[in-house]
Amino acid sequence: MLLVANAQGRLDGRAWSTVSWALAGFAVVVLLVAAAVAVAVARARPAVSPTVPLTEAAAPDLYRLVRDLADRLDVPAPSAIELTPDCDSWLEDRTHPAARSGAAGAAEGMSAAGRGRRVPAAPVLVIGSPFLWWMRVAELRAVLAPVVAGTGPSAHPDIAAARRFVRGLDAAVADAALPGQGFVRGIPTAFVGWIAKVMLRGCRGHAAEMERCVAAAASGRAQEVDYGLRIRAQEQVGLAYAGWDRLLTRVALPAWRMGRWPSRLDAGVVSALTELSRRDRLAEGFTSRLGERPACDLIEEPGAADEAASLLAARLFHGGPAETGPGWAPVDWQQYPEEVVDRKWRSEAARLHQVLDALGVTTSVGRPGADSPPVPTLARVIDHLAAPGADSEALAAGIGAAVARDEAGAEPGTAPGAGSGGPGGTAAGGSQAGTATGAPTGTAATGASAAGAAIGLLDPWGPVPLPLFPLQPPRTGAELLADHVVAMVCCAAVDTAGAAPGLDWLDGPALLVDGGRRSDPGAPVLSLVEDGDAEPLRSWLTEVGVRADKPVRLG
Repeated sequence: MLLVANAQGRLDGRAWSTVSWALAGFAVVVLLVAAAVAVAVARARPAVSPTVPLTEAAAPDLYRLVRDLADRLDVPAPSAIELTPDCDSWLEDRTHPAARSGAAGAAEGMSAAGRGRRVPAAPVLVIGSPFLWWMRVAELRAVLAPVVAGTGPSAHPDIAAARRFVRGLDAAVADAALPGQGFVRGIPTAFVGWIAKVMLRGCRGHAAEMERCVAAAASGRAQEVDYGLRIRAQEQVGLAYAGWDRLLTRVALPAWRMGRWPSRLDAGVVSALTELSRRDRLAEGFTSRLGERPACDLIEEPGAADEAASLLAARLFHGGPAETGPGWAPVDWQQYPEEVVDRKWRSEAARLHQVLDALGVTTSVGRPGADSPPVPTLARVIDHLAAPGADSEALAAGIGAAVARDEAGAEPGTAPGAGSGGPGGTAAGGSQAGTATGAPTGTAATGASAAGAAIGLLDPWGPVPLPLFPLQPPRTGAELLADHVVAMVCCAAVDTAGAAPGLDWLDGPALLVDGGRRSDPGAPVLSLVEDGDAEPLRSWLTEVGVRADKPVRLG
């Protein structure tokens, strides 16, 4: 405006000319900065959920079900279907060039993908893999109806543009937070991130309101399809979530810490929920549905899909390697007691006696041969913790330090060794109720290939990222000490009382005596560790028939 006014002779004087050119230069700088920020936001790589690709050839019936559902809802069908090791389902936009794999880009044609342009496409439907194994086909269709109905609003140009804008801002903020960018690149990246963060705060309320309206519209449209069945199917969603969480924290996590990953987690959900229905009256009647066709039958090779989802779950929740190896191998449920439970107990018992050796604890206090070399017996542990003035904190600190050393000593690219133990270590006892019933096992190559494609989405976090979603906080020294003492008790029961390691679908590692589950030694062990009272534990050992004075085999 000043330049035009000066050109028309409305501004006289040298001062106005100087001001006009100064403001014009400032405006050019602002425009250049704005253009640079816009380019950075447009090129920022949005977050992509790690998933297991599921092609139409691998699941033609599932694709057919989703397309029929989209036709009934009068909305565009999703462009693809992928699986996630979680109890949730959603639509995800994969039109950004950075989210397009080489194969997908080639399928879209070199004219668009080669120039990095976004190709208009329906979003990808991401389905929680536990739903496919626990739900029946009709229940899955009812649960997916409101999700698939969201493809209608997603196709609206204004909604799609608004979502791309918000995702771009979020990606720019994430790029600015990445470490190791250097000073030269870090300064402009941090500036772009700051601008994007300010804009995100400004549009947060509007974006949330838009998503609420989209969800309401999709829910209203989905009421036309299986509305009554959806109410009952939502009960299965909550039940599947409870079973999946219990399976990960009590069963899978101990195996991951031992360098083994259960290759049939989704099939294990069925066994866990079947056991839950036997124990919990609230779950009674749910197993009567198992006679209907399971949704996993919609996949050609459910075993391969389950294997890929199980490996991805280990990657997300534990930070395990992307591929199998000597220190990171799959384990079947039939092998779980020997490969995981027994090895876990004996490795923790060995660590416990190593720490006792380091503390100078020779043998049982007040017993013959007190000056003899230390023998790995349960009595040695009990007498040390029950002795007057015993310092259990020093023993707990020693075990915590040993666990930290074992975890730190794991080589890059390998899973942590047998050092950590698992939360299920305190759940000693239990019967292997139920068998992991699932679909036929697919080829290992197919599962590994699908898992590798899913793991590729984790590249922004490096080759061996920390768990993106840790299942539990780090355990304290007292908790580690209790776990190790329980492991020593179980080893003594196996070696001297004829007990056996087992798997409880809800509690994880279990101690089987005469083929059945005994009372949990966790409470007597806590009395010993926290109060120095050994009588509850000695009574438990006498009841089971465990010889505390006999040496045990250590791992």
